[in-house]
Amino acid sequence: MRVTVSSTISLLSTALVLATAHGPMPAATASGGANGYIVQGRDVADVAALVEAAGGEVTHRLAIIDAVGARLRPAQLARLEGHAGVRRIIAEGTVATASHGGGNGGGGGCGAGGGVDPYTDYPTLVGADRLHHEGITGAGVTVAVLDTGFYKVNALRKNTSGDARLLAHYDAIEDRTLKASTSDDNGHGSHVTAIFANSERGAGTERFNGIAPDVDLVVVKAFDQTGFGTYADVIRGLDWILAAKDAYGIRVVNLSISAPLRSFYWDDPINQAVMKLWQAGLVVVVSAGNGGPQPMTIGVPGNLPYVITVGAMTDDYTPLDPSDDRLASFSASGPTVEAFIKPELVAPGGHMVSKLPCTSYVALEHPEFWVSGSYYSMSGTSQAAAVVSGAAALMLQADPTLTPDDVKCRLLLTARPAVDPQNQLAYSIFRQGAGLLDVHGAVYSTATGCANRGLDVDADLAGLAHFHGQANRDENGVYYLESHAGFEWDGSTSVGGFPFVDGFPFVDGFPFVDGFPFVDGFPFVDGYPWLSSHAWTASPHDWSSGLSETAGINLWVAEE
Repeated sequence: MRVTVSSTISLLSTALVLATAHGPMPAATASGGANGYIVQGRDVADVAALVEAAGGEVTHRLAIIDAVGARLRPAQLARLEGHAGVRRIIAEGTVATASHGGGNGGGGGCGAGGGVDPYTDYPTLVGADRLHHEGITGAGVTVAVLDTGFYKVNALRKNTSGDARLLAHYDAIEDRTLKASTSDDNGHGSHVTAIFANSERGAGTERFNGIAPDVDLVVVKAFDQTGFGTYADVIRGLDWILAAKDAYGIRVVNLSISAPLRSFYWDDPINQAVMKLWQAGLVVVVSAGNGGPQPMTIGVPGNLPYVITVGAMTDDYTPLDPSDDRLASFSASGPTVEAFIKPELVAPGGHMVSKLPCTSYVALEHPEFWVSGSYYSMSGTSQAAAVVSGAAALMLQADPTLTPDDVKCRLLLTARPAVDPQNQLAYSIFRQGAGLLDVHGAVYSTATGCANRGLDVDADLAGLAHFHGQANRDENGVYYLESHAGFEWDGSTSVGGFPFVDGFPFVDGFPFVDGFPFVDGFPFVDGYPWLSSHAWTASPHDWSSGLSETAGINLWVAEE
């Protein structure tokens, strides 16, 4: 058993990077000197009994990771330390978001522009509009989103036929189900959800504003008005999704969240919960993080090798001109500590126009980013992940038999990497993964077996085996792949002599070696040489060292 500390989770809205500019926030503290902890064992009922026997208060039952959330005073904590029935005790840190806008500054406030619904463009950029014309709109597929709550507006409440489609609405903070009313007093969750689910058409066009406008919705609120929550609330939300998946037909889970790394992927309790979702057959789409473009900036749970981790690109405000498309400078880069290439692909994430409640925290803090009506502009890998969640729903409508690995495989196989004038990769594979999402190509792909090869989520969760990828770093700091030449990256943010801000087209048919050099996993061994080149801030087996270890997003990312 070991006592460790959870770090902060951040909802990745526009343009903010993980920072501690306002200083660390204290660990959650109850009256009487009791602190919040996650106590993990072999069975949730047994752990709850141990906590109560020690005099502590059980606040959360987290069956998904065989744990409970608890309030413990120092003497009660001491009684549990070293107990044979306790595997680990994690001090609860805060979970934070500060959702801010990143638009063109021309909105003039909620309701401006005469209430006209602009066309959002990103469905066209990734090929979703073509599928809509073919009758593939996400109908019959349920997407669960864990975020800041629901916005009761027709574009989200109803599908394109006007039928209600919010199947369930759960508050993980209060541990109760909610009605189909607005619960999102922050705004981030509404913005993210509308990117994939918006059923409105853009003014002057027959095109839908959402990637999958006919999906059914399950909304889980795990963050409060200011964007703060706890690890225990997030895990309780994931636990609820797992328990409800069959009742509501959940196939896709959107997690536009990220926390800084403090351990190997398998030790983080949120990662453990997310692995349970993947194991249960749910497609989990995760944001890469907004801490880029430097190497090794992928957050939790984006560092999980199983899930689909998404970075962000921008069309540079010219949606009809692909020649100036580029990666967003804030988009986090791989490889992960365990040597996996992340993100797997990129999707639109710059100046994303989507729905936002007029009285939400984000709207009131930053009214300058309204576009028209209830449409607001934000940037971030949160928004990019939402695009891919919608893409997964379209794929599952077209072929409901697809497994999560099948969905991931086809997304990677059909993605379009950015290339320079010499037809070489314009950005490292550690930055753009397989390239830009092409959902039309993914829907019509028949590929299988090209994702998560060599991985075993059952063994991973059981602690029988853990895995590493192919990345390494030489003595000069150059990142490369062990078994494939031609993918070296020195970590610079310019490519081929071109400034980072130059645009490059994302193209079809780039000849990746053996198809996918970045999806294989290998059994983890202590002597793997990559580990000696990474300096942990603390022992990876100890997770972290300070009980007040937190981080918040509170710095702007430049408008893209």
